Formats: sequence, structure tokens, C-alpha cells
Amino acid sequence: MGYGPTYGTRVLAFLLPFLLLPGLVRAQPVEEKVPPPPLTRILFVFDASQSMFGRWQSDMKISIAQRLLSEMLDSLSQVENLELALRVYGHQKPFPPQDCNDTRLEVPFGPANAKRIQHRLKTIVPRGTTPIAHSLEAASGDFPECDRCRNIIILITDGIEECGGDPCAVSRSLQKRGIALKPFIIGIGRNFKKEFDCVGTYFDATSEQAFTTALNVVISQALNSTTAQVNLLDIHGKPTETNVNMSFYDNFSGKLKYNFVHTLNARGLPDTLVIDPLLEYNLVVHTLPPVHKDSIRLTAGKHTVIALDAPQGDLSLKMETTQRQSRETRAIVRRAGDASTLNVHYVNRSDKYLVGRYDLEVLTLPRMYIDNVDIRQSHTTTVEIPGPGIAVIQKTTQGFGSLYVERDNRLEWVYNLADDQPQESLLLQPGRYRVVFRPRFARSALHTVEKAFEVSSGKTSQVYLYK
Repeated sequence: MGYGPTYGTRVLAFLLPFLLLPGLVRAQPVEEKVPPPPLTRILFVFDASQSMFGRWQSDMKISIAQRLLSEMLDSLSQVENLELALRVYGHQKPFPPQDCNDTRLEVPFGPANAKRIQHRLKTIVPRGTTPIAHSLEAASGDFPECDRCRNIIILITDGIEECGGDPCAVSRSLQKRGIALKPFIIGIGRNFKKEFDCVGTYFDATSEQAFTTALNVVISQALNSTTAQVNLLDIHGKPTETNVNMSFYDNFSGKLKYNFVHTLNARGLPDTLVIDPLLEYNLVVHTLPPVHKDSIRLTAGKHTVIALDAPQGDLSLKMETTQRQSRETRAIVRRAGDASTLNVHYVNRSDKYLVGRYDLEVLTLPRMYIDNVDIRQSHTTTVEIPGPGIAVIQKTTQGFGSLYVERDNRLEWVYNLADDQPQESLLLQPGRYRVVFRPRFARSALHTVEKAFEVSSGKTSQVYLYK
């Protein structure tokens, strides 16, 4: 009975997706996932000490600060990816007596809570003292755990620390622990720059207009995107080097903030990076060896070009060998004249190095030492390593012995034989060798035997100690 064309058509229809699947898989583009921007969290630390009742410009300081901050909150209520909170000090206990624990988180972080902060601001009445250090330390608990958050503190005050605390030390601790970025301070009424420079970035608000300007600048710096590009310069000073990871560290805390694999865009120019402008950075570019640039400062809202010398060439180690042997054979790479290990380089592959001279220690048996290998700009330096041969050493008994290579009529130690194995197979570089051996239970040195043999690339040498 024939199946006819209908059966063949069904079979082809069934198999067709599987026949096309490899091609379809290869054709699928890699989906580029851009990570979401970090959540920005701003904590306002608001001074409600008794001195805020003082007259200033058109009204009392407390009234002006409440009004201007409330107006700023109107503009922030529509900003995406932003959460706000309010901590107040000096508003719970009257002065005197002095209560240096008078600080409280009035509105915790949450989405769309600008209205809650505005409402609470209206009801605050100045009463007490100025525990700034204690308030900043308490603020460390105001930021819930978050993996991708920018934590910012904005302190608004008309005075300095009155409780013997050290706001500078507390601020440094917050930054070192990665709890918050360098705080902003807006000083109302007179200049407190000398007292607050060590705490954070200080803005002087000696007038209502200056207060408004300071608030606008602070919020702008906290929210505006800032761009940068890293120019990795070749030996001619051109930004042509690329495809290497770059790590940005917080200069103050030492914490890792960003990793970017350097990229040239479609126009052949270094790609633009979006980086938080509120930090000072140390940059490590992971070339071999790495290059560094410290104390990098960005200006909020402006594009910054960061240039580093990173001229590179390629080093290729070639050896005619099997794939397994290739995986097992490596070379230690060091800067010429420097004993520290820079890289462990696998044979039959190419790696980039900064332009310069390098010493190689190839981990073959015996080891090979190749000094002053010259790496040049955009050039591949190829080092040929002779392919190994195999020596099968037949001992027939357990014992003690070593393998030596013969050079200039002298023996150079290569390898100690395993004393509990009657046979060993070793990958050896081409050359003349000698085995010196004594059985384990022989009681006289006269029982020492030796055997000379040669190894050639790609060949196996059978070495019989007792034949």
C-alpha cells in the first residue's frame, strides 16, 4: 500500500521547523537590556529650632523656608523615579531645657508623597535646639535597604551644631558606609560655609532669592543626568582603543559604583556614559596592565571627557599541539624587569597588552623563558613555542628519581618522578633528557640507574629503565 504525496507532505511539514531551527536560532539578534535608572531618594533634614522664629527679609525664617520648600515640592511631585522624605529637628521639646535628642522622621520615603511633606511642613512650630550631628546619624536609618538607589540628604538650617556633636564626622561615616552621598547644606540668614564645608556641599542663602536659587541648584544637581566619555588613547593620542572593562569607584568610600565595557559608537567615537555627578571617582581601566585615573570630578548637566593613555598591541602564543594540551599549556607574563605576575596567558590564543616589553615564563616541561618581547601599537606579536612530545617512562618498580634536560654538557633539573608509580607519561619540550633512578627498596647507591633519551615534537618516546 502506497502512502502517496499526502504522507510525504505531512512528514515534511513536521520536520521543517526542526530543519530550520539552527538557522533561526543563529539569526536571532541579541536583545540589549538596558538596566533601569537607579531610584533617587531625597531626605530633607529641616531645622525647626527656636532660632527659626527670627525675622528674615519679608517674614520669619520658618515661614519663608516652609513656603519656598513647599513650592519646590510642587515641581518635584511629577518627577518620575523619585521618592522624598522629611526629617525635622528642634520641634518637639521647648528650649530651655536643651533636648539634644529632639529629631524625628516625620514623613518616611514613599512614592508620590510630596503632598504629605507639604502638609506636615505647615504644622511645624520651632521650639528647641539644633542637634545636627544626631539628626544626620538618625537619618542613616531613614533609607530602607535598596540595591539601586541614590540616597541624598538636603539639610536646611539657620544655625550650627549646638549639642557638641561632630556633623563632619557623621557625614564622613554616612558616605564611607555607602548610606548616602555627600550631603547638601543650605544655610539660612548668614554664611556658615566654614562650619559646613567638611559636612557636604554648602550653599549660602543670605536672602530669599538666594534660598530659592540654592534650592533650584541643589535639586538640579540631584536630578539632572550628567554624561561623560572615556577616551582610551593610542600611542598617537587618538581615542581608538576600546572593548575593555572600566570600573568607576567612589573616591571617598572606595565602593564600586559602575562597570562599563568601553564601546565605540557607530561613528567610531567613545560611547556616552550616564554617571552620577554627585561623586568624585577613581577610574580603573582593566587593560593589561591596568591604567588608572583618580579624583575625577563631573559637573552636573555637562559632558565630561576623561582621557587616559592606553596604547595596546596583541600577543599571540602559538604551539602545534592537541586541543587538550593547548588548554593545559600557559605562560606567565610579566612586565620586563618586574617580578610580579601580570597575566597567565593560554597558548594558541591572543591577548591585548599595553605597548611595552614583557618577559614570558612558559609553563612547559622544562620551562621556557623568553625575555623582552616587544608589544607594539595595533600589532600582533607572535611567539612560536615548539610543540611537545611525550615521554613514557617505564620504571617497573617504585622508587626515587628525577628527570633532567641536558644543556651544554650539564644537567638541569626538570621534574621529580612519582615514587609510587611504576610508569609515568610526561609532556616534554623537544630536547635531550636523562632519567636518574633508584628502586625504593635498594639499600645501595650502586643500584642507581640512568637512561638518556630524546624527545621530538609530536612524537612519543618509550623510556625503559630496565631494558
